[in-house]
Amino acid sequence: MISFENVGLRYGLGQEVLSDLTFQVAPNSFQFLTGPSGAGKTSLLRLMMLALKPTRGLVRIFEKNATEITRTEMPSIRRRVGVVFQDFRLLSHLTTYENVALPLLVRGKEETSYRSDVTELLRWVGLGERMHVLPPVLSGGEKQRAAIARALIDQPSVLLADEPTGNVDPPLARRLLRLFVELHRTGTSVIIATHDLTLMDQINARRLVLNEGHLQIYD
Repeated sequence: MISFENVGLRYGLGQEVLSDLTFQVAPNSFQFLTGPSGAGKTSLLRLMMLALKPTRGLVRIFEKNATEITRTEMPSIRRRVGVVFQDFRLLSHLTTYENVALPLLVRGKEETSYRSDVTELLRWVGLGERMHVLPPVLSGGEKQRAAIARALIDQPSVLLADEPTGNVDPPLARRLLRLFVELHRTGTSVIIATHDLTLMDQINARRLVLNEGHLQIYD
């Protein structure tokens, strides 16, 4: 699904923040991306979500060279990559339901065509009773689950989650991890960026460990 070959990334004229990365993300796989603060985890995620292009090397996503994807191809490819941001990025004037449905609304879909899907997904993440409230009323954990639902509504092939448990307590972190595991069982590849060793020890999964821009892989 995603492959990196000798990839390097630098911002401006500075030193490389990522160097010589070579790895693959297989279909229906589950992995943690970890490393100390400043190791380059967010930069690596941004390369995977096509928000950045590599300075050198080759990034391929769904068999396409990331640097050669045209502007017309980009939206359909990005829809196959769901992203859960650490800061949620929910719109405060929209209800939970409307936030989750927003990607479909932007694509011009009629509300009648997705209403049942959004409702079912919100129930799956435990927000069935909170779908008509605004984000300021939600707890941090509820906001995170809403953000996860929004990332899943387009049924992505790959889900990237940037510190999805960083703002919640340990019991909720375990619940969120179970959601990601269940999603993986449906066929979606999952990549969770985290520094939480306790969370990673909950399941046996591949670890991509970044340190000073270099990658080590532990299967």
